[in-house]
Amino acid sequence: MLIEDIMNRNVITVKPSDSLRLAMLVAAQHRIRHLPVVDETNKLVGILSDRDLRDACPSKFDSTANNDIYNRPVSEIMHRDVITAHPLDFVEEAAFCLYENKIGCLPVVDQDILLGIITETDILHTLVELMGVQYPSSHVEVEVNDQPGMLADVSAVFKGIGTNVTSVLVFPGRHHGKKNLVFRVQTIDTRKVKNALESAGYHVIWPKEPGAGI
Repeated sequence: MLIEDIMNRNVITVKPSDSLRLAMLVAAQHRIRHLPVVDETNKLVGILSDRDLRDACPSKFDSTANNDIYNRPVSEIMHRDVITAHPLDFVEEAAFCLYENKIGCLPVVDQDILLGIITETDILHTLVELMGVQYPSSHVEVEVNDQPGMLADVSAVFKGIGTNVTSVLVFPGRHHGKKNLVFRVQTIDTRKVKNALESAGYHVIWPKEPGAGI
């Protein structure tokens, strides 16, 4: 899945010359945490977060604070070295970039022109959709040998008992030479699935008997 498939194209922005007061009002009105800063050609020149705005403005408990600071331009506090994404980047690459850089959003640009924005909430929503958790289904997890063809072999068990798979994830197992296959399957009663997998010789991690170890 590409970023252009999930990015928000209706981006709320401010200009470098806009005041901090205006930026705060815009962020509050639209209930957003990040404000890209663009010039008159819609070229991305910076970004502001709600934390940047809070840090720059005086505390309401400080009676000696100079409120003229609200009239200062956002260009004075915006971050100019913005980490961005391209519309044709993959969603998983964007997720890693957010995680690696500990940031909450990625403006999406092409030749510095702002086209959209993707946030950590967008990534989480996409992950939920990809895993099929929003539909009635059950979690089935199987430990297999880390070798080619195992996913197809396990999937054949589901096909043999007529159980539909809505999503599948593959990640390293807890033991050397193993990997875990996590399925979402369209059934509420997983006993039939578990029995079929164990009869085929697979180690079913979930579902498991109450009190049983992994």
